[in-house]
Amino acid sequence: MTNPTIKDVAKKAKVSIATVSLVIHNHKRIPQKTKAKVLAAIDAFNYYPSHSARGLVNRKSGNIGFVLTEDHFLRTEPFYTQIFIGTEFEAHANEFYVLLTTINPNFRSSDKLPRFILERNVDGLIIAGKVPLLFIKKINKFNIPTVFIDYLPPAKNSITVLPDSFKGGELATNHLIQYGHKEIAFIGGDIEHPSIIERFNGYKKALKDAGIKIDERMIDIEESYPGKSNGFSAAERLINKNKNITAIFTCNDAMAIGAMQYLKDRGIKIPDDCSIIGFDDVVSDNVIEPELSTIRIPKMEMGVEAMKLMADLLKKNLKESKKVLLPIELITRESTIRI
Repeated sequence: MTNPTIKDVAKKAKVSIATVSLVIHNHKRIPQKTKAKVLAAIDAFNYYPSHSARGLVNRKSGNIGFVLTEDHFLRTEPFYTQIFIGTEFEAHANEFYVLLTTINPNFRSSDKLPRFILERNVDGLIIAGKVPLLFIKKINKFNIPTVFIDYLPPAKNSITVLPDSFKGGELATNHLIQYGHKEIAFIGGDIEHPSIIERFNGYKKALKDAGIKIDERMIDIEESYPGKSNGFSAAERLINKNKNITAIFTCNDAMAIGAMQYLKDRGIKIPDDCSIIGFDDVVSDNVIEPELSTIRIPKMEMGVEAMKLMADLLKKNLKESKKVLLPIELITRESTIRI
């Protein structure tokens, strides 16, 4: 028999399917004699129990849903792809399956929830990045254990994994200050995003500690999304307002790359005329010219940590809120220089 099923095992042992599932879970109420018969049948068929067979007793699917918005699932910006890979690595240790789906970044009340939520085919959800509050409100009705990554929802009892964005903002800005820069600009998009505003706050804290006055002309936080084209537009506005800028800190690498393109188009040399530092450390940073200095986020580790928290949620029935901050790292490349 090439693909034995739990039914085959039950038939050979002359017991019910539910009894086989109880034996698989080493349930105490099964008599030793019955257990021996079932184990002998399992051994005879070389049977490996599926998640559905395991779920007959514990009512669990073994599936974890991984949700992010469509604009975060891009080949060109693989930030969340690395996080997803991290969850996959840790999932194997807990015998979980990770089911990936995307939602509309402008999720509306008429939009359907992911099928695995509607069919109650996941034991938990991992939500990566900022998602609409309406989506969170809808899934809350299903009471599914949820872990957030790179986003801190308004709910007080949330469990989330975040990079230490405030520390990263300080680190990036201090790097420029230590290189002799005083005219340091900040570019941010989606400033209401918890991670982005923390980077902005870190920038302001570093300037204040260094005795550098915060100049509103050096700040552009108008863009609604931190993408490359928006980084280009923000840099254009900044340079037109202030020609004395010697360095720019952008809230992420995508905006940094867009800003770099604008500077190049204007004939402003990087880093000779203007240094620039980003945040994230995506794959493209060391293939653009000049290579981008940045703050490295441990993306895979964030995914691993989120899955560990999910395992605790499901196995230990944790209920308290929790915020895990993962350390960041300054990566110095060619786009920043001493003046």
